Amino acid sequence: MHAPSSSAIIILALLPLLAWRVYMRFRRMVGRQRLSRARPWITLGIFSAVILLLAYSAHGHAERLSWLAAGLPIGSCLGLYGLRITRFEPTPHGLFYTPNAYLGIAMSLLFVGRILYRLVEVYDVAAAHGKPAFLRSSPTLAIFGLIAGYYVVYAVGLLLWRNRVSRATRESEPIELEA
Repeated sequence: MHAPSSSAIIILALLPLLAWRVYMRFRRMVGRQRLSRARPWITLGIFSAVILLLAYSAHGHAERLSWLAAGLPIGSCLGLYGLRITRFEPTPHGLFYTPNAYLGIAMSLLFVGRILYRLVEVYDVAAAHGKPAFLRSSPTLAIFGLIAGYYVVYAVGLLLWRNRVSRATRESEPIELEA
C-alpha cells in the first residue's frame, strides 16, 4: 500500500473546511437573512478584484478571456432575475431578504461542482507533477464568470434596495421644528 502524497493529505485536511463553507453558502442562499452593512461591499470588492485578476492573467489568451467574459453577462442576468424573485422585508428589527430557494440551490450546486472539479484537477495535476491548470481551463473560467457576475449584481441590488429603503424612511419621518 502506498503512502498518501502530500497533496492528497492537504486535500483531505481541507475537506472539513470546504464542507463547512458549502453548508454556510447553502444556508445563506436559501434562507431568510438580515442584510449586513458590510457583506454586500465585501462580496462586491472580492469578486470584482478576482475578476480583474483573472482577466489580467488571461489577457494574452483571447479564448480563455472570452470564456470568462461569456460567463459574466449570463451570471449578471441570473443576478437580476434573482433580485426580482427575492422577497425583501423592511422591518422595525432591520432589513431582511429571502433569496429564491431554487435559484439558491442551483447556484450552490454550481459552486460545489466547481470546487469538486477543481479538487480533482489539483489532485490529477499534483499526481502528474505538472503545473496548475486553473487558468488553462476555459469552462472553469466561464463558471467562475457566471458565479461572479451573479454575486456582483446581487450585491449591487442589495445595496440599492437598502439605499431606497433608507431614503423612503428618511422622507416619511416627520420633521420636528424647535420652538
